[in-house]
Formats: sequence, structure tokens, C-alpha cells
Amino acid sequence: MNTENHLSITFHVFMRSLKNIALLFSLPCKNFIKLPPQNTFPLKAKKSYGQHFLTNEATSQKIAYSLLKNPGGKNVLEIGPGKGMLTKYLLEQDIHLKVIEADRDMVDYLNEHFPKLADDIIFLDFLKTNMYKVFDGEPFYVIGNFPYNISSQIVFKIINAKEIVPEMVGMFQKEMAERIIAPPGSKTYGVISVLTQAYYTGTMLMKIPPGAFNPPPKVDSAVIRLTRKENFELNCNEKLFRTVVKMAFNSRRKMMRNTLKPLVNDPELLKDEIFEMRPEQLSVQQFEALTAKIDKQTNYESGD
Repeated sequence: MNTENHLSITFHVFMRSLKNIALLFSLPCKNFIKLPPQNTFPLKAKKSYGQHFLTNEATSQKIAYSLLKNPGGKNVLEIGPGKGMLTKYLLEQDIHLKVIEADRDMVDYLNEHFPKLADDIIFLDFLKTNMYKVFDGEPFYVIGNFPYNISSQIVFKIINAKEIVPEMVGMFQKEMAERIIAPPGSKTYGVISVLTQAYYTGTMLMKIPPGAFNPPPKVDSAVIRLTRKENFELNCNEKLFRTVVKMAFNSRRKMMRNTLKPLVNDPELLKDEIFEMRPEQLSVQQFEALTAKIDKQTNYESGD
């Protein structure tokens, strides 16, 4: 082969290579690398938010339909919807549903997968919420798979807005759920038991094993219902009632004549037999009566 022919062949090979390279770069990247669509990457539970996602469909559906006081057509707030396991069953019902979520990734997920919610997703920490603005002052029901690290705070916030929250269905760590609805005389009866049961009647709905979640928590879980009492006004000073309950349980093994002495001005009052009892022995009604006795001799006016 002479030099001219050799150069000609080399030139044609070179040009063909250039065409192939040009074709390669003209193709979109998706022909070479299969990327998941935007926002469909797996969402992992975040410890900082206390997240454990329900994965059992039957359990999720049962919880979503557990509100007792037929909320048909009424307002319902779901706390911590996550990926929407309860949400999808709540959306089947004749209710005005709003959800409140503190995790930006979960909010994006909900917007993509539940467009029907559109304007009813509240991106905010529930504990920072003004309860009276959620539905513009209207009453609403509360439901949710609550983050375990703030579940007791959620209950206290609901109690503080009891006038507009007639009912709650919530998932808790089993130990916390039992504590909330514990009867007097039990080992788990304490501050949250008394303050909750002063206004709500508690019912255990179901107990749920770790395997129903992803990731599975290290503890068992339970769902309880709190239904507000028909008459939820206390027969005593409400602020003093909370103070008495909290002080009494600060030393739950001591008689209350010792723990509540700072609140009593009249030594004769401490001779009342109720002061010889320990706090776990008293019912809500007895705590009300005790508060009224203390209030009568102190004219208690201070805050919580």
C-alpha cells in the first residue's frame, strides 16, 4: 500500500471516529445512566424526628377509622403524616383533613403523592403551632403516629386546647400509652395520667409490635383514644390543680403532708386524712377536692 492510500484510509477512520463521538455526546444522559425520577429516592426515617414508618396496611386502615365521635364532614388534623400511611385512609373519609409535618423531605413527598392535600399541608413543628389558628378557631379532631420523643408534649398541648379538641387517636410507645390511661393505685399512674384524665376518658385500642414499622423501634407501641368528657370543667382552681399534682408526684412515695407543705399555710389543714395518702392513691376527683381545700386557705393566684 502506497503512502497516499494509507493516509486516505487513516483519514476516513479518524472522521468516522469523530462522528461516533459527536453522536455519543448528542444523546441524553438517561440513555446511559438510569436515574430514579425526581423525589422518588427512598426516604429514610430520621432519628432527629423520632420517625418510625408504619408499613402494615391493615393496621394503618384500622387506626385511620378509629375516631369514635363520627367526624363526618368535620375538621381533622393528622400530626406527623410521614409517607402518608394513615393519610391515604383518612382521605377516603368525609372530613376536612389537614396534616402538619416538620420534615421538609416528607412535605415534598406528600405534595407529590397526595396532590389532593395541596393547601392543607402545614410545614411546621406541631409543638410551635397555635392550636386556635389551625382551623380558624373551629373544633378539630387529632390523629397520628406520634414521634415518641415528643409524645407526652403533644398530649399536654392537646390538654391546653381541650376546648377545641373533642377527641384524639394516637400511636405512642406502649409504656407511655399505658401511663396516660393508668388508673389510680397503679405503678404507672402519675402526672400525665391525672392531668389527662381530668378532661378526657382514655381507651386502649390496640398494641402493635415493632415489626409493623420501618425501621422497627426497640419498644412495643400502642394506640389509644382520648375522648373529652361531657363536663370537662374542674371544680377547683385549674392552675393550682396542676401545681398540686406536679408537686405531689415529685416524691410519689412520700405522704402529701410532706410534699405539699409549702402550699399549706394552716397547720390544721395538714391533719386532714387526705394528706396522709400518697399521690398514686388519689383519683382525679380527690385531687380536685384537695386542690379546693388548699385554695380556700391560700387564695392561690400564681401561674403554672
